[in-house]
Amino acid sequence: MQISQGQRIPLSKLIQGQFLSLTIQIHSPHTVDLACFGLDAAGKLSDDRYMIFFNQPGSPCGSLKQAGTTFSLNLAGLPVFIDRLVFTAAIDGAGAMREILPSSFVVKDAIGQAVATCPFTGNTFSGEKAIMVADIYRKDGHWRLASNLQGFNDGLAALVKHFGGEVSSDDAIPAAPTPVQTTLSLEKKVETAAPQLVSLAKKAQVSLEKAKLTHVKARVALILDASGSMNFQYTQGRVQEVVNRVLPLAIHFDDDGSIDCWAFAAKPQKLSAITLANYSNFIQTDNHGWRSWDVGSRSNDEPKVMEQVISYYLDSGDRSPVYILFISDGGVNENGKITRLMSDAAKLPLYWQFIGLGGRDYGILEKLNDMTGRVVDNCGFFALDDLHQVSEEQLYDQLMEEFPDWIKVASAKGIIG
Repeated sequence: MQISQGQRIPLSKLIQGQFLSLTIQIHSPHTVDLACFGLDAAGKLSDDRYMIFFNQPGSPCGSLKQAGTTFSLNLAGLPVFIDRLVFTAAIDGAGAMREILPSSFVVKDAIGQAVATCPFTGNTFSGEKAIMVADIYRKDGHWRLASNLQGFNDGLAALVKHFGGEVSSDDAIPAAPTPVQTTLSLEKKVETAAPQLVSLAKKAQVSLEKAKLTHVKARVALILDASGSMNFQYTQGRVQEVVNRVLPLAIHFDDDGSIDCWAFAAKPQKLSAITLANYSNFIQTDNHGWRSWDVGSRSNDEPKVMEQVISYYLDSGDRSPVYILFISDGGVNENGKITRLMSDAAKLPLYWQFIGLGGRDYGILEKLNDMTGRVVDNCGFFALDDLHQVSEEQLYDQLMEEFPDWIKVASAKGIIG
């Protein structure tokens, strides 16, 4: 199988069992050092022994080894705190990744048969000295492969520091300057109009910096399932909490600091834009409150609201990226229509982040991330039995997990501008 930049695939579709290898073949006029970082759930190298490179070619558990350009893995043997393996390539000395010739990484199964190949060239990069080539990571209890191919400005020592490891003073490279003005601007806007959101704004800023999204401008949309089965989430204040938590992201991404909002059940209704001026008690007050929203019978019809949202942004003629957060408690039935809509929407500057909230039977929403045949992977999904089961920091990290890859690939393909 040939895969492309930004694509994510469950490893169970590629291999049987937990043994595999990943080979990185980079053809460059410069010396290129390969490494693998075993990161914890916070994205940090909490145990330096799980940085695998030329000076440390094996992990203490014996389940991660490097021999030349090939990394051998036994995923079942990794300790539970290893949540993600990031495979990197860094130029040693002068040079830039734009100078590399046609290259690739290849995943092979336990018997050495190639099951996935991802080609790439220097045209993907510019002055970067390193690449985060691929990730193998846990999601919902299963291992997945991501074709990352994200450039990194500095070399191996900077990568070590980026992941929270330590380097000797001789090798240390100054860290990129912290975007102080962005942080101050975000916090100041919130502090002036809604001081009770300052804590959320700070946590959102940390996740944005980790995802390298502090420079990104985007519109933000929120789609709320208002079907009858969602009554508990509304009456318990969970949906209002979603509004509160998403607003700091909108303030950062959008110069207007607003969220385009829709509700839906049997039919969709466009609500008022959510801003710092009206977010408080928005669910109970906008359009006379959620119980009075004009959404028809309280059965859910996802395709109708998806079509309205797509038309809304198409009609605007704006090619700026749109981050769409879609809240549902499941009971999804229109799998075929949703699949076609999301496949067609892959050509548009729209990224769809689906969240299952306190429900079940999410149907195709759980599988959209694995659809083939799209120009770019434009969907993500995760489920929460209870919004309170994750911290605010964890929620922001999950919301930003796949969006950076989409931004990079959609930009390279001219989808956003």
